[in-house]
Formats: sequence, structure tokens, C-alpha cells
Amino acid sequence: MKRLLWLDISKGLAILVVAYFHFFRTYFQYGVLPPADWSGLAASALTILRLVWFKVSGLGFHAVGVFIILSGWTLMQSTMRRAESEAVAWGAWYRARFLRLYPMYWVAHLVYLLSPFVARLEPVDDRIILSLLGLRFIDIQMNFMYLNAAWWYFSMLIQFYLIFPLLFWAARRLGPWMLLLIGCAAGFFVRYVLLVVWPQNGLWVLGGFAICRLPEFALGMSLAMWHAQSAARVEWFLLRGAGFVLGLILYPAALQLYHG
Repeated sequence: MKRLLWLDISKGLAILVVAYFHFFRTYFQYGVLPPADWSGLAASALTILRLVWFKVSGLGFHAVGVFIILSGWTLMQSTMRRAESEAVAWGAWYRARFLRLYPMYWVAHLVYLLSPFVARLEPVDDRIILSLLGLRFIDIQMNFMYLNAAWWYFSMLIQFYLIFPLLFWAARRLGPWMLLLIGCAAGFFVRYVLLVVWPQNGLWVLGGFAICRLPEFALGMSLAMWHAQSAARVEWFLLRGAGFVLGLILYPAALQLYHG
């Protein structure tokens, strides 16, 4: 089972879209577009393009969901590759994953603390201990976005790693369709509880409680299994335009559900 270069490229593009979204929100969140000008063809076209750019740029945060899907795919793919030759030793698996993740995460903290180009809007206090451990969901209001808001993703990823052996077992035993169904049911049920039944801080739904993002992660795991079963069919669907067209059709409905 070979590593898919286009998956890594897709993850890189998703990161760039998220970075652009944060740039856009920083500089244009409270900006006001020039008045619409319909006096001529060129002016009308410019007005339309400006409106489209403003609306589309505001949707960039959905690239986080794409990155979660791709993370589930790559993690499932690499673990299936290991399981082909031998039983997965989960202790060694955890050690390898955490040794790969934590040093880079700590370097990011070091750069933040030492760089002269970082605007430090919050004091460096004892909260940094929880941040270094990746436990930013503890006292979520105070810690989840502490120092660098983007680091919340690491906290969510650690939770997925902790439950991944269970997810992997369920995927191998139940198959991709049932895994996706259970993942969506669990994720949307927990979101409903935290947003409607027992309203909590929205940061839990964002990723503070990883189960809320299980639908995306389970979709990525299922895609990895489908790709292992029929690589040509999955790549044709995703890379030859059919998946893109289906996404364009379903995305407006998903947006309406998201906002409604």
C-alpha cells in the first residue's frame, strides 16, 4: 500500500486555505466593501467579483473539516499498512505517534516565545503547561485558544489518537459504511446535546471534544478503506471531477444546515 502524494498535497492546500482565512478575518472582518457600482459592464463585473470573493473567503474555515478528513484517511492508511504484515502493537504505535507530534508542537511554542515578530496578546503564565501537554480542553474557555488559536487542533488530534485503536477495531470488524454511520450518529448526537439539550461553550463543538468532529474523521477512515478495496474507483471519483461536482451540489445544502 503506497503513500499517496496527492493526499499530502491536499493537506497542504487545506492548511493554506485555513491560513488565508485567518489572514482574511484579521484584516477584513470589519471591513466595508466599496458601494456597488452597476453603471457599466466592467464596473458591474468588478462589483460581482468583489462580492463573490468576500463571501467565498469567509468560508475558508471549512478547510479545517477537509483536513480532519484527510488526517483520518492518512492515519487509517498507515495503520492498515502496518497491520498487513503483523499485528499492530499499540504501545509502540502510540510512542511513535507522540514522538512525531510533540517535539514539533513544542518547537512551535519555543518559536512563539522567542520570535520578535509575534504579537503576544496574552501573558505567558501557568496555562502554558496545559498547552505544552496538549490538554487545552481543560478549563476550555481559558485554555483552548491560549497563545495561538490554531493550536486547538493539536488538542483535538491527541484525543483522536487516544481512541484510534477502538476506531480501528470497529472499522475492521464492521466495515467502512457502518463505521461512517456510527461516527456520524455519535458526532451529530453529541453536537445536538452540547448545543441544544445542554448548551455548552461552542469550543467543545469546534474540537474541544473530539467526538463532535468524529463524522469527518470517520469519513476519512472509511475513504482509506474504500481506497484499499478499489483504488482506481475512489481516485476516479475524487480526482476526475465527479466528487467535485457532487460537492458543489451538496455544499449549499450543508451550509444551510450549518447555519440553520
